[in-house]
Amino acid sequence: MDRIHYRVVEHDGGWAYKLGDVFSEPFASREAALKAARHVAQQQHVPDNAATIEYQDAEGQWHTEFSAGDDRPDADVVT
Repeated sequence: MDRIHYRVVEHDGGWAYKLGDVFSEPFASREAALKAARHVAQQQHVPDNAATIEYQDAEGQWHTEFSAGDDRPDADVVT
């Protein structure tokens, strides 16, 4: 099982949570960003329906993968 970590950081004149190089929308306070990050991390544990997904990587290449919907990552928030 994959493990992912959300981080709460200062961003865009406020606070945001971040996964890798991707930021959330800005929040007015660190506490609000932390609350949102914890909610998003919790939602990562919820199983979904099986689906075929397509995405484009950083080099512009397209990929097609099957997601079983029950192979959710272990997510947390690092403070």
